[in-house]
Amino acid sequence: MAEKTFRNKIYWFTFLFSVLVIWVHSYNAVLFLGNTGAAASLVRLERFFGDKIAQIAVPGFFMISSYLFFRGYKPEILMRKWNSRIRSVLVPYIVWNSLYYFGYVIGSRLPYISDVIGKGKIPFGLLETVDAILNYTYNYVFWYLYQLILLILLAPLIYLAVKRIWPGIVFLAILLTGVYLGIDLPFLNLDALFYYSFAAFAAVHKKAVVEGVWSRKRLIAGLVLLAAGCISLRTDLPGSSLGETASVTVVYRLLVPVGLWLMVPEERLFEARDFMKNNFFLYAVHFALVRLINKTGALLLPPVPVLAFLLFFLMPLFAVVISWLASRLIRRFAPAVWRLLNGGR
Repeated sequence: MAEKTFRNKIYWFTFLFSVLVIWVHSYNAVLFLGNTGAAASLVRLERFFGDKIAQIAVPGFFMISSYLFFRGYKPEILMRKWNSRIRSVLVPYIVWNSLYYFGYVIGSRLPYISDVIGKGKIPFGLLETVDAILNYTYNYVFWYLYQLILLILLAPLIYLAVKRIWPGIVFLAILLTGVYLGIDLPFLNLDALFYYSFAAFAAVHKKAVVEGVWSRKRLIAGLVLLAAGCISLRTDLPGSSLGETASVTVVYRLLVPVGLWLMVPEERLFEARDFMKNNFFLYAVHFALVRLINKTGALLLPPVPVLAFLLFFLMPLFAVVISWLASRLIRRFAPAVWRLLNGGR
């Protein structure tokens, strides 16, 4: 496919994943209804969206980030790639973690706002500041960026592992086996390494498949992968761990985004609108917006399951609109601040 078409499809998929990730953090059943039977029923419904459908989002982000990093990669351009990611990943990681921490510090000392935050008085000091910035202590959703930074640092080793086809396949199989066995790595999530390495392998060896023109064969292949991913969730493998990184879950989270990519005809996607290109900023602010909207809704709305679910279901719409309007204001009146917050995107 043409470069412009490829980039437009990337925008569409990152927007889709951004919308899905909002559902992951929008649960409100207990907040609205307390620990009741009605809340339990609503939790199951919300978890279907958040724990099943939406859980493909972050693996999708890892794979897109990896593919773009390794697309056309050569060892001699590593420093250029790293310098680019310093601006687009590391700097906003530090900036947003700082903003969240200082926001919590100030908010926890203000009447009424401290009740909404519900964390008591947040300690303030040098060690606490360093911990909050480096370990995303008050910006929980940036665990993804933390993992991405580690993966970017490991990129030269990942490239060595996947640059030849058969050693690359063996490497991916070893990673998936490690997930199956429940092996934990220090600092790095093994499933994140698997998604990132899979996309690196695709960028090095299967660019023609990833960027090929849509056809009925691609549609059928995508449907098969999508079906295989969904069926894998119903598979009970003996000895498989039951945690979030269980191998069957990882297979589902891998195959569904890949299947969707093959299925979607890129030529039929209209050019991504401005609000669809606002995905990093949306990711950075959505958690605070979701908490504020849910807590305000629980305070002002009657405890009715339908209203709680409606707020949950429409949360991506609210977050997208509010974040887009905020981004337009920042871009217009403080473009330098915008570049800092958005990593130069």
